[in-house]
Amino acid sequence: MAAIRKANDIFAAQNFSKLTIQKLKAENQSIATILAFALIPMSGFATDVYIPSLPTMARELHVSELEIQLTLGLFLISYGVSQLFVGSLLDSFGRFKIEITSLLIFAVASIVIANTSNIYLIYAMRIVHGITVGAVVVAKRAFFVDVYSGDKLKHYLSMFSVIWATAPIIAPFAGGYLQSWFGWQSNFYFLTGFALLILMLELLFSGETIKQKMEFSVRKIAAVYADMIGTPSFTLGIVMLGYAYGMVMIYNMTGPFIIEHQLGLGPIAAGYSSLILGAAVMVGGLTGKATLHKPFFTKLTINLGLQFLFLIAMFVGQHFVSNLYSLIFFAFLIHATSGYTFNTFFTYCLARFPKNAGIAGGLTGGINYVVVSFLSYGVIALIPAKDSFNLALSYGLLILLSILTMFVIYRFEKGKSTLN
Repeated sequence: MAAIRKANDIFAAQNFSKLTIQKLKAENQSIATILAFALIPMSGFATDVYIPSLPTMARELHVSELEIQLTLGLFLISYGVSQLFVGSLLDSFGRFKIEITSLLIFAVASIVIANTSNIYLIYAMRIVHGITVGAVVVAKRAFFVDVYSGDKLKHYLSMFSVIWATAPIIAPFAGGYLQSWFGWQSNFYFLTGFALLILMLELLFSGETIKQKMEFSVRKIAAVYADMIGTPSFTLGIVMLGYAYGMVMIYNMTGPFIIEHQLGLGPIAAGYSSLILGAAVMVGGLTGKATLHKPFFTKLTINLGLQFLFLIAMFVGQHFVSNLYSLIFFAFLIHATSGYTFNTFFTYCLARFPKNAGIAGGLTGGINYVVVSFLSYGVIALIPAKDSFNLALSYGLLILLSILTMFVIYRFEKGKSTLN
């Protein structure tokens, strides 16, 4: 009840910019850190929980597969674009009030989706989801840079992709059962409950963490953006994140249709499959964390080499055995190496500009998800993943792009070291 009264007091304020926001108390730092980690995978929950429901939604809403897949694409685009701009707002006006307002709006949008059959209204609410989740996640990335430093900060940053991977593990698994028991709408009621629960806990235990607000000057903000984007290794590193997560998202958008339509299995099987592949991303992230201090280019070259070999094995293997087990086995190997790439570059990019953590986190997530949204939707339109062979073709395209981009990064860094 205390949290509810506090929420009413905050949201009843007429002037958002003049809200008196509580500071994070030292005794609550550990709990606030746990809550921050709980919100890191929010973007995954917002997509993965209803992945097993995609075929049912398409059927009950009387739309095509591509039209229902667009609900994922629109979320990714709005999530990515919002992060490009929200970082400057977080650095100028603080993290906390933007975060808690976004959580409330996200919950409302989830309720709207659960109570409509209008695909265009669902599209609009998914765009709202993307914008609000972008604000929440970037705020929580900045939280760690605000509160921690040195090796402890690197330790926490390297855990981001590992924590994020809990969503692809838990969400589709839970979503498959929710779909079977209560229908696709229950997935969005789940998202509503998750957002409101975290909102209440945040109001009780968290608070503002920014140490010094940046002047909200378009000229100064533009200069910071230009400096970051003008750093090739930073920008290309984010593109590598897009390739790595794009492989995961292509499966998410097409896997349930392959499993249900080609293999004749149900949403629970699709949920279990996504759970296993979510675990693959976590395995890759944990391996990346364990090799945090290994030579950067050496470990990534080995990882991409293994990924290419796994791709060849998938092409060869599917000619001999083509069933759910072979599909998930080869996808597991590719997703694990994608998780490794993602963890390594995510840690690298977030730590580059600690003085402007909000903008750096926003650009990292924003450009990544813009790349992911266009890549994933474009690839499945070009190569519909109707079976494991086409899925392997989709993987192969992104793996080849990863290898080429990694070569460009290596040549740039080698040239820079020669000049120095």
